[in-house]
Amino acid sequence: MATALRRMAPRGLSFTKQSSTKLHLSAQRSWFASASPSWTSDDATTPSLSKLFNPTEDHIALREMVRSFAEREVEPQALAHNRSESFNIPLFRKFGSNHGGLGILGLTVPEEFGGTGLADATAVSIVHEELSYSDPALCLSYLAHSILLANNLAVNGNDEQLARFLPGACDGSQIGGMCMSEPNAGTDVLGMKTNAVYDAARNGYVLNGTKMWITNGTTNGTDTGDLFLVYARTGAEKRTEITQFIVEGGMDGFSVGQKIEDKLGMRASPTAELVFDNVLVPNTNVVGKINGATICMMRNLEIERVALAAMAVGIARRSLDEMISYASDRPAFGKSNLFGFGQIQKHITESYAEYMAGKSYLYGFANGLDLNTHGNGLDADGVKLYCAQMAKNVADRAIQVMGGYGYVGEYTVERLWRDAKLLEIGGGTSESHHKNMARDLHRLDGNKLE
Repeated sequence: MATALRRMAPRGLSFTKQSSTKLHLSAQRSWFASASPSWTSDDATTPSLSKLFNPTEDHIALREMVRSFAEREVEPQALAHNRSESFNIPLFRKFGSNHGGLGILGLTVPEEFGGTGLADATAVSIVHEELSYSDPALCLSYLAHSILLANNLAVNGNDEQLARFLPGACDGSQIGGMCMSEPNAGTDVLGMKTNAVYDAARNGYVLNGTKMWITNGTTNGTDTGDLFLVYARTGAEKRTEITQFIVEGGMDGFSVGQKIEDKLGMRASPTAELVFDNVLVPNTNVVGKINGATICMMRNLEIERVALAAMAVGIARRSLDEMISYASDRPAFGKSNLFGFGQIQKHITESYAEYMAGKSYLYGFANGLDLNTHGNGLDADGVKLYCAQMAKNVADRAIQVMGGYGYVGEYTVERLWRDAKLLEIGGGTSESHHKNMARDLHRLDGNKLE
């Protein structure tokens, strides 16, 4: 991991020879508002929340690197691209490895295929938390590309496919995502109608159907993105007879149905309807076994939900920072700040406690998650269920604390509130998490929780 981090380090951030990822403790301490010694213990044998959120020095270095980049590059452009509903393609490409970029588009992809090789759910959480702190919409596009496309293909594709497609996905020259939801199949994903029929004469599958709400489906409003993993029905006997295909931009019959405009939030992340009209997909673009993609889908949903929970934590942390800063500086009723008023105390302290609970759940789960396994749904659902609602509530309280200022775009929190709502819908609705978790808890059949 240290080698990968050294290669990822942008100009201005270096790692020392004696400890390639050692950072100043003062920088680490500045990440946390709490004065509790449990946050920042220097004693390696002492459990601390800092170690939960940054288990290794490599994770500390990764967080500092992404945070520094976000402050310098992401924060200044977020408001303008939200207002114009435009995707910042040049900045997105800087997430890649080309031309001294950040090198995180292939965060979990093996180095031999152009990635960074951090196949680590904690690293995924750190990156999504830090990017979402400044721009959740841009982070959503990053998630679709790095997790739903690159990680999915890295885990489920063969070596030839990885060598053919992943270098471009990792260096930023190709931008893409994943196609699962349809106009009439969202939570009921196994009810999808998009189908692929084998054509022996043409040595491939003919794909027909429509996919909806596809992040990065178009980057310019008219043309499709460059590369997508598409789920399609290939059998008629079982709902689970689904196969995954690699569809490339420019294939005949593959087009944009519409760019989705005027969204409540995530406005700087492009969303599209994609149409597949007799698209011939060669056999070499079939990922995994025919009728065997359901398990790939479920496995990737787990890490997607972790990443979305991390985005929620980033939104909550930023909302807290904004309301604390405002309450510290705003005079009212003859007092120099708002911290003496019980209503404000309630908003800030409950937000902090909920944020800390969500962040602890996130990293407690992520630190033990193996990206190559499946069957981790109870806590993948649980952490997203909790953190998504928590982020929306914290952003809402930030607006309330800031009053009229919180209601306008210049003060950030109204955008965070709008962006947070998607986290209760995308990657699984809160209601689907309730259903999944109730099923898994019922299966305990009287066994006690640890």
